[in-house]
Amino acid sequence: MSERLAEIGQRIAAIGQLGAVVNAMRGIAAARARQGRALLPAIQAYAETTARAIREAQRLAGGAAMADLRTAGRRGLIVFGAEQGFAGAFVEQALDAAAPELDGADLFLLGTRAAILAGEHGYAVAWTAPMPSRAEALPATAILIAAAIEDYLDRTGAVPIGMIYPISTAERGTTMTRRGLLPLDLAATLPQAPAEPPLINLSVGQLLAQFGEEHVFAQLCEAAAEAFTAENEARLQAMAAAEANVESRLAALQAEERQTRQEEITAEIVELAAGARSRARSARTHPDAAASTPAAPQQEEKITCP
Repeated sequence: MSERLAEIGQRIAAIGQLGAVVNAMRGIAAARARQGRALLPAIQAYAETTARAIREAQRLAGGAAMADLRTAGRRGLIVFGAEQGFAGAFVEQALDAAAPELDGADLFLLGTRAAILAGEHGYAVAWTAPMPSRAEALPATAILIAAAIEDYLDRTGAVPIGMIYPISTAERGTTMTRRGLLPLDLAATLPQAPAEPPLINLSVGQLLAQFGEEHVFAQLCEAAAEAFTAENEARLQAMAAAEANVESRLAALQAEERQTRQEEITAEIVELAAGARSRARSARTHPDAAASTPAAPQQEEKITCP
């Protein structure tokens, strides 16, 4: 019985260590999700500013359109996945959303875990890179993607580029969003002409080209920040479920330990009671044996006469 109690104690200690790891991972995921969420308003404002700048440059050029892209042939598809596991079905969601569009598309995949899963599914990946593990690295990731897309367009010519990335909200959870990156999607109307035209030092063509690059970079930053936040939100939920499971398992083991200890105490009491009954029965059955048992010798008292 004591060996079983020791085994349960070891299992409780192991579950406690696992709970500490899960709790630490949950804290890290929560902190990273907050960091990503805090960056999104500034990134979105940056993207809106670059879009307004492009529309204003187009107005100065009399509504000139951006360069057209070929719609036939190959196209690029950027998919933002997950860098690590322990995020539930998050990685599968990204690849499932991309699967219907992979025919005729060159896949640019973000996330080490997503790349491993894509290989298991037999998807052809044209380019892959890890997702950042820190919010501070998001701009560097956007620059890396932009450089890969530029090299790709140099080889293929002007072809459309799309993005699929997750967005996490409290109301809807994690949803996959499909968004065009190139050609630029500037659906809003041209801004109202200002009272005084802006003073420019570059040609309108140069402005459109530079603003276009800035807007692409802003959209990549926004998609990367949304994916970074969604991945950590998914990991936070997975770790919360794991923590609840650990607590449930720990409570069950502690209850089993108490029951085992009680059974051990009960067994000892039963053994003691059985021994006492056995001795009492033996005394009733053989009373002469008990009476004939020699008494302990007593020391004779010596009396000294004065």
